[in-house]
Amino acid sequence: MALSQKVEAFGEELRDYMTHMRVRTKVIGTSVILVVLIALGAIGYMRYWPQDPPASQHGLVQQQIGRTTVIVDYNRPLAHGREPFGDLVAWGQMWTPSAERPATVRFSTDVQVNGQAVAKGNYALWAQPQMDAWTVIFSRDAGKDRLTYTEGQDALRLTATPRAGSYMETLAFYFPVVDGTAAELVLHWGRVVVPLQITVAR
Repeated sequence: MALSQKVEAFGEELRDYMTHMRVRTKVIGTSVILVVLIALGAIGYMRYWPQDPPASQHGLVQQQIGRTTVIVDYNRPLAHGREPFGDLVAWGQMWTPSAERPATVRFSTDVQVNGQAVAKGNYALWAQPQMDAWTVIFSRDAGKDRLTYTEGQDALRLTATPRAGSYMETLAFYFPVVDGTAAELVLHWGRVVVPLQITVAR
């Protein structure tokens, strides 16, 4: 075989090899992209569309009091027919009225709670329930990942007197009384109702 023919044959083999490698590279690249997309889709599905929704659903209560907006953000645990205090939550236990994250309350202006001043801002809610008197704490440490009470961060610590109410299966915050300068915010779970009196400037 002449040298020119050998060179031409080698060139054809090289072109065939390069064409094969380009096709192989495209196939591998496409496969990698598909695997990454499938993995991201699975992660997104598990994160945002879980098969089993959480038992404690998210709750958000917003109330206008004059020029002040109050927002309570929390999760709502179930009592499953039991009396939650003294059972699910021990008397004297430091507890946040929520589930899997702390309850928070936000005031858009300075307010008074049970006659004591609280600056505008966002606070985590903590409580120590007792049969005849509750300690309620507004903590400056309002991070949503804080599942334990942080000492030294109290913006306000007060005593609230509970009253009896109808049975409430799911923990609830609500405002039964509101006017232009004041409102009553209550925590209600089981047959226990804990009222907090909020007043604002005119």
